[in-house]
Amino acid sequence: MKNEAKHIEAYYDVAVVGAGHAGIEAALASARLGLKTVVFTVSVDSIGLMPCNPNIGGTSKGHLVCELDALGGEMGRCIDEVYIQSKMLNKSKGPAVHSLRAQADKQAYIARMRHTLENTPGLDIKQAEVAELLVEDGGTASGAEEKIGAAEAFSEERTSGLGLCDEAEKKAGQHSLSSSASGDGPARKRIAGVKTTSGAVYHARKVVLCTGVYLNARCIYGEVSEYTGPNGLRAANKLTASLIENGIAVRRFKTGTPARVDKRSIDFSEMEEQLGDDFIRPFSFSNEPEDIWKEQVSCWLTYTNAKTHEIIRDNIDRSPLFSGDIKGTGPRYCPSIEDKVMKFPDKERHQIFVEPEGLYTNEMYLSGMSSSLPEDVQEAMIRTMPGFHHAHIVRNAYAIEYDCIDATILKPSLEFKEIEGLYAAGQINGSSGYEEAAVQGFMAGVNASLSALGREEVVIDRSQGYIGVLIDDLVTKESFEPYRMMTSRAEYRLLLRQDNADLRLREIGHDIGLVSDEEFERFKEKCVQIEAEIERMRRTVAGSNERINAFLRRHGSAELPDSKGVSFAELIKRPELNYELLSEIDEERPELSWRVREQVNIEIKYEGYIRRQRQQVQQFKKLEGKRIPKDIDYGKLKGLRLEAQQKLSRIRPENIGQAGRISGVSPADISVLLIYLEQMKG
Repeated sequence: MKNEAKHIEAYYDVAVVGAGHAGIEAALASARLGLKTVVFTVSVDSIGLMPCNPNIGGTSKGHLVCELDALGGEMGRCIDEVYIQSKMLNKSKGPAVHSLRAQADKQAYIARMRHTLENTPGLDIKQAEVAELLVEDGGTASGAEEKIGAAEAFSEERTSGLGLCDEAEKKAGQHSLSSSASGDGPARKRIAGVKTTSGAVYHARKVVLCTGVYLNARCIYGEVSEYTGPNGLRAANKLTASLIENGIAVRRFKTGTPARVDKRSIDFSEMEEQLGDDFIRPFSFSNEPEDIWKEQVSCWLTYTNAKTHEIIRDNIDRSPLFSGDIKGTGPRYCPSIEDKVMKFPDKERHQIFVEPEGLYTNEMYLSGMSSSLPEDVQEAMIRTMPGFHHAHIVRNAYAIEYDCIDATILKPSLEFKEIEGLYAAGQINGSSGYEEAAVQGFMAGVNASLSALGREEVVIDRSQGYIGVLIDDLVTKESFEPYRMMTSRAEYRLLLRQDNADLRLREIGHDIGLVSDEEFERFKEKCVQIEAEIERMRRTVAGSNERINAFLRRHGSAELPDSKGVSFAELIKRPELNYELLSEIDEERPELSWRVREQVNIEIKYEGYIRRQRQQVQQFKKLEGKRIPKDIDYGKLKGLRLEAQQKLSRIRPENIGQAGRISGVSPADISVLLIYLEQMKG
């Protein structure tokens, strides 16, 4: 007689599906907040994988990484350790668009992140494919009893003393259920855990989906089509069916990556060398430049030409992007090289940045040349560029299609509106990029954990950070292509600079519990120093004398009239001058860190613009504060256009500000809503 099949059964507070950039931040946030956490990955070797570009940061993305660090995330600390070149972009422009970008050693990044996860207390790693969501009806008394019973089971399972204590678990279970049965609307479904392809069941009070580009992934170049994830890793082919069974509609998006070329086959003498900055600015507010300084490696710049474009045009019928074989929607702001050539026929050349993938590999990444053209065409077109006449391709470029969701079915906390306890983060939400994924993973992991602990969830709004802009855009505005963060998307970008991310978000990180008391004390001291120095600059007066006027002449600034003095703050506001230059005539200047000096200069120099934007934020806050009842029936509101009724009913915004950002909702529709809210008060 055969033994009956048995399956693994385990209990966790939080289960994270996927260990890419989103999954890493979600899992770390959960475990660091004291919850017993498991993170699933199709391959432990792919934790922190960088399947595309070998860099972190860049325009607007650098802002996200700094904000993530200010809140207590991991990405900034990791890249500070493993970077091989660092550069501040847009330095010729104003500080609002300055963006830090660092080339990464890909393998070192993976090793560092894996080491961090493996050594985080309360966090288990499991190599397995999640095939099914375990969902049950929520909001019943019997459900509450089951939840408390499960909480007690969690306690019995633990041997490490981590996770919620018995009483806290029971309270969290009761709190979670009371919210779904409190009359806020019809009872939702509730997540209960996940099941893997082996049949193992992992009960979990919260689940965070961070599946990246792995759901039904298909890699394509030319006539080659393979159902694999990036870099030939296994795709996740089971979970999509479970999403659909639970009423979650999926869509198909596409992204791509360039070829990698053997460094030994490249002639760098035909290219323009791109050096890193002399001053190495850390991403993490916990690091100083001297802590992370190292010798940097070079990147290189080359260009496509008429011959390159001719080869692409002659073979465009073989591109699956143009033949119709690729069905997914690709990113508008990161087009393939064939897209660029066909859409911009008058452009004679396109920049191609040649970037090393690490210190211990010869692979070079061709940034700006993603493609799905056939292998022979890729080789032919690459060999037309300066420095690449004898290029040897190590890895072909390819496009990748994958399943994702329309993120408007999520709350601003990134929890599904219809399934309590289920969250989603990263490319499953229709976004693109490592940084966009990481910040979503962090926020989803934090909110899943806070909810399990019976604490209030955290939502960063559009006036507080790029994180708020990103998530608000995803859950409010319909995206029909992969979403990429850009500085132009942020209305208050003069306030949301990367240099002041800690001033905006450090306190929130401390309140969450992911910024230590020691780090927070250092932050508070920095704030005191900034305020004191700004006040000193306003009080200190430079009189009209030969020494001061000689200083002004040297720097091309107008001399002071006879017998007239002016404050140092007024001098800083002059275009030719800044806080650092004034050190020549500032005899009482205290010893201050570079971060403090930077804030003093920016706050004074752009004082008028900053004041105006803060006034705009006050108006924004008023609209965000006008809450919309959860049970409102938009179909019964007279004066609302049909399109607005449909969009508002589907997205169900939480406040007037969010409603106004929904595509298809006009200012006239907002006026109708405001009148309705006023009538409710009466």
